[in-house]
Amino acid sequence: MRPTHVAAIAGLALAALASPAWHVAADTVVAFVDVTVLPMDAERRLEHQTVIVVGGRISAMGPAATATVPAGATRIDGRGRFLMPGFAEMHAHLPNPATAPPGIVERVLFLYVANGVTTARGMLGNPLHLALRDSIARGRLLGPRLFVAGPALGGNSVPTPGDGARMAREQRAAGYDHLKIQEGLSAEAYDSIVAAARAAGIRFAGHVPDAVGVTRVLAAGQASVDHFDNYAATLDADGAVSDGEIAALVAATRAAGAWVVPTMALWETFRSAEPVETLRQRPELRYVPRQWVDNWATAVGNMRTNAPDPASGARELEIRRRVLKAAADGGVGILFGTDSPQLFSVPGFSIHREARIMAATGLTPFQILASGTRNVADYYGARDDFGTVAPGRRADLILLDADPLVDVANLERRAGVMVAGRWLPETEIQARLAEIAGGP
Repeated sequence: MRPTHVAAIAGLALAALASPAWHVAADTVVAFVDVTVLPMDAERRLEHQTVIVVGGRISAMGPAATATVPAGATRIDGRGRFLMPGFAEMHAHLPNPATAPPGIVERVLFLYVANGVTTARGMLGNPLHLALRDSIARGRLLGPRLFVAGPALGGNSVPTPGDGARMAREQRAAGYDHLKIQEGLSAEAYDSIVAAARAAGIRFAGHVPDAVGVTRVLAAGQASVDHFDNYAATLDADGAVSDGEIAALVAATRAAGAWVVPTMALWETFRSAEPVETLRQRPELRYVPRQWVDNWATAVGNMRTNAPDPASGARELEIRRRVLKAAADGGVGILFGTDSPQLFSVPGFSIHREARIMAATGLTPFQILASGTRNVADYYGARDDFGTVAPGRRADLILLDADPLVDVANLERRAGVMVAGRWLPETEIQARLAEIAGGP
């Protein structure tokens, strides 16, 4: 990594540490007193609990009537409130610190945390994202815990099978957490990536290249299929989609052990008839640069101009909803993701739009919440580390003023967020959001 890039990361870290309200020392003790815990190990509530956090981990949890709060602990009133695990964004596109305007990387990370996103899986990366991941892990920069991919493996970057194998090995050696599969790969190039990834011990996830197809991707053991990529085209090949066909593809997905990241809200933006000018009025857009909004409006306008007739878009959305409901009910592992920041999906805020669409599709609040908490931990084989509320887990938590198991929209009714033991009360979150909205 060039010295200028290292300096850029260091500058970001210093900027974060310069705001003491965003940083809590690792040895600070915090107690959530008399709170209802949603542990997310099952669909249940534990009422009147006190949860003690020390050094970024939950150290104890038990009945409030008998719990001992350590002297000097910061007490947070949990009466009438609900404590759940932090949420995950499993299809994120992190800005490049080397090319993003000043402050944008820091802003994006904060927007995630402000909405309770404490884990994010970057799906299109570069070497600076490795440094970004490590700066957050060391507590030098406020942001969600990151799992990062390297540069995408697609038709443009992988012209030959040998290139695919080489890039897979290089990205594993560089320390990336997974490989991003992109469109345009030949079947031979895809197979070479799969073989190299297996040999190197690194996951591969993302798209379903058209030349490869869903069946081959599932057989290859791809860790996740994002966007239900190629599912609608596969199902609708003959112009009719039966419940039996959907059930068969869902069963194949489950049998393969593949996880899916639906990103439903993004496809609603792509395929719906909602006017672009209406999209531009979304209130959360005030937190991202105006240039982004202009670019997104142009891109969506072009997509719709070049897309088939509106009826075909509505049909694709209907198929996607049917597949999601069948997958959730059929035991396929669902991982929550929104493809933010991308095309009107604002980091953090997009989880609320995604959750509402999933609910409208027929998923229960618990299914939706599980997709962003315990399912993510299961995907990483780390249920003992995060994704649930229990002693020993990472202190990635959301405190809510209403029960999200009753209505998933209550995810928006935050009292505060804790990320790696750092407590951010909603008053401070809103103050920072106001600063961001008033900036460039």
